[in-house]
Amino acid sequence: MRTSIRGCRFRYIWFLPIVLLVIYLLPIHIYNTSMSAHTKREYSIVTGFFAQDHPDADAEAIGALPPRFGLLDDSPDRWEKFKARIDALNAAASPGSQYKVFFFSRHGQGFHNVAEAKYGTEVWDDHWSKLNGDGELVWGPDPDLTQLGIDQAKAAREAWATERAFGIPLPERHYASPLQRALRTFHETFVGAEFLDGIAPPPPCTILEYLREESGEHTCDKRSPRSVIAEKFPSSIYDFEEGFSEEDTFWNADEREIKAHVTVRARQVFDRIFSSDKETYICISAHSGIINGFLRAMHNPRPQYGLVTGGVLPLVIQAVDIRLH
Repeated sequence: MRTSIRGCRFRYIWFLPIVLLVIYLLPIHIYNTSMSAHTKREYSIVTGFFAQDHPDADAEAIGALPPRFGLLDDSPDRWEKFKARIDALNAAASPGSQYKVFFFSRHGQGFHNVAEAKYGTEVWDDHWSKLNGDGELVWGPDPDLTQLGIDQAKAAREAWATERAFGIPLPERHYASPLQRALRTFHETFVGAEFLDGIAPPPPCTILEYLREESGEHTCDKRSPRSVIAEKFPSSIYDFEEGFSEEDTFWNADEREIKAHVTVRARQVFDRIFSSDKETYICISAHSGIINGFLRAMHNPRPQYGLVTGGVLPLVIQAVDIRLH
């Protein structure tokens, strides 16, 4: 008795998402070597510090760069008190628990953002995102910032300068996506900034493959070769994670990365930072997709946060290692 190929196709189609997820997760499993097989790590947002850390925070109402980056305390010594609270949390933390402060910076407007606004998200996703341009705009691969995007990054620089006068702690570690719109945003915000108090350049910015935007299909999310990135962003300020390849082997022209995979690689970045970095204040220059991946990686996942281009999302994150029985 013959089995219909058409029947098999529909009978087993439900396996496809599982197969795709396994294919995606295999390299990430290999990538993560920091956690013991007898331990799992849970992440959570500590509330009560920023307007953005409230579970019902309204990103549109809060805006890209709210006063004090959203810090609820508006007193003149607000950042000294903030640092004292973070120090107290870490001093009182039980073994296997620690706290870090993350500043998630979304890149400024890129040419792909202009194109998506021009055509609308549905038409952009279905057609134009798969091309490199339309004869008027060029958005792929790996588009840079528009002038507005550069101005947005400079506005972030001014926000840092304003709060530095009140003692905001500077990031002690910088990480960035390999896509040049994120790297350019970091550069325009931090490199050569007067608020760095004579630190020139700022602490090195480490480029991580897993901080890239949701990948696949959209040409704007295909990165440049390593040699091109290195030429544009010199090693005196930027360094690549170990094993960073010359060509972009992550991007797939025929398949869009699923959000579950983005969430897992966001978690891998958390694992890396909490396992290997002694620093408390971390800045990540990246994209809305991976930033929301970090929010989904929490023990109690957060809903989508619509951080606009050029915006900064500050959060206090607790990591707790839980021993498995």
